Amino acid sequence: MLRYIIRRIIAIPLLTFGVVTVCFLLVHNIRGDPLASLLSERQMNDPEVVAAIKARWGLDKSLGEQYVIYVTNLMTGDFGTSFRTRRPVLEDVIDRLPATLELAITALFLGSLVGISLGILAAYYRNRRIDDGARLFALIGSSMPVFWSGLILLFLFSVKFQILPGPGRLDASTQVPPYVTGMFTIDALLDGDFDKFVEAIRHLILPAFVMAWSLMGIISRIVRASMLDVLNQEYILTARSKGARELRVVLNHALRNVLIPTLTIIGFSFAYLITGAILTETIFVWPGVGYYAVASTNALDFPAIMGVTMIGAVAFLVINLVTDISYAFANPKIRLG
Repeated sequence: MLRYIIRRIIAIPLLTFGVVTVCFLLVHNIRGDPLASLLSERQMNDPEVVAAIKARWGLDKSLGEQYVIYVTNLMTGDFGTSFRTRRPVLEDVIDRLPATLELAITALFLGSLVGISLGILAAYYRNRRIDDGARLFALIGSSMPVFWSGLILLFLFSVKFQILPGPGRLDASTQVPPYVTGMFTIDALLDGDFDKFVEAIRHLILPAFVMAWSLMGIISRIVRASMLDVLNQEYILTARSKGARELRVVLNHALRNVLIPTLTIIGFSFAYLITGAILTETIFVWPGVGYYAVASTNALDFPAIMGVTMIGAVAFLVINLVTDISYAFANPKIRLG
């Protein structure tokens, strides 16, 4: 396994280099002028100002020269400077990453817990009302677009019935807890402010559920299909004939053998939740990496777009490696190599 891990780690920079190359070419072929985010309309009509800005940001060089400069800087950890915020892109992303991680981790935990539970219940009570209800819930969650379900749930629970708070991570009048991890729920607990922790949780419920709902549908259907196959195997009948309790048969014998496809979905979904939270963060005004990506795209902020893409690519590659390694722990018969 150690040799397998080393080979995968060595491959990550090579794959990342390919992603950078493709993304660089795509970004620099987008229709639009990035100078629009750097200059006012009046300055755009001044050739001297335009030339100075192009020289300042390296836009006066050829595409090949810009690529070499970008890759060279990237090797030193320099992701460039944002056109929009005038700050290093890496600092911008690091400041916003805790908000996205807090949302993604909560959504992954909620989606996995509910999805696996629904899948087990649907398989165990096959063709009964519980099964029908679980499959209907899964179908709705995996079919509805995130932007639609987010707006509907936000209107119902925040505007109509006022059960949960509106967009944002905290109320507008609430002071941010002292920075430790950047995750408001954890920082509030570390600060001993339980009221602020509850407020942060209340703000987290809706966006996390919107992201988790589609994940619940996918996981529950995979677990249900796998459990139906496993529950008919001979070793399950043998365990039952030996007098094993039904809960132990389902959880220890059956569930353990359906973990492989479930781990694949969970691992892939976590990487997707980190980089694909654009719509959810935009709807709920959640100041994470996704919200930053939308604002950068609207402003044709090339360095910021490239930086977000780079971090997303690395997240996919690393989480994919962790998922593959987890197979060996879920099933000792699997040998990686």
